[in-house]
Amino acid sequence: MAYREWAPPTALQPAVACLWSHRVDADPNPVLPDGCSDVIWRAGVGAFVAGPDTGPNEVRLEPGTLLVGLRFRPGAGAAALGLPLDRLRDERVDVDDLLPHTGLRPDLAPAEAADALTRLAADGLDGGGPDPAVQEAVDLLADPATNLLAVRREVGLGERQLRRRFVAAVGYGPKTLQRVLRFRRFLDHLDGGTALADAAARTGFADQPHLNRECRDLAGLTPAQLADRWG
Repeated sequence: MAYREWAPPTALQPAVACLWSHRVDADPNPVLPDGCSDVIWRAGVGAFVAGPDTGPNEVRLEPGTLLVGLRFRPGAGAAALGLPLDRLRDERVDVDDLLPHTGLRPDLAPAEAADALTRLAADGLDGGGPDPAVQEAVDLLADPATNLLAVRREVGLGERQLRRRFVAAVGYGPKTLQRVLRFRRFLDHLDGGTALADAAARTGFADQPHLNRECRDLAGLTPAQLADRWG
């Protein structure tokens, strides 16, 4: 599969992880949770918003399908799209149902689609950026040694308030994001060819049963099956 990513304009980088394109040449692997939300244009069809996932999302695309996307960092999509992300959790929604006048017509060239996606993000973020307390908490949760009590103390929010703001900005609570980020670290270690037990220990899993449960819940696969597909 021809997949590539490139950096957004500097002004958008605090909220946008990347732009990307993908021309499908075979049935793709399931989309696995990463804490992000995407706006995705499909050539000849139009655009949709992919909300934050809590489990694997099976994708069925014909070979030759061309996609161009913009990926918001965890916690940033709500500000850009102008709605709480829990409304889009595990959902795929036509962009015209959420945002008028995006210019993401089905007949665009790929470069034009990327430009339209960039304008969409810039316009959405022009009225204000992501929730700063949530963004600070997201950054802290990237460290596998961080616990949620320490995060709440650092950002100065109580458990209920932090969860409420997380659900709106990220799409789910901080505990779920912590699980997702730990799982993504595990996948990154598989890319480096690390043995399963070493990858689990390095990325914050308590033991093998813990790893097995999380892989089943977040990917619908065993760790060995993940290693086969992503290693």
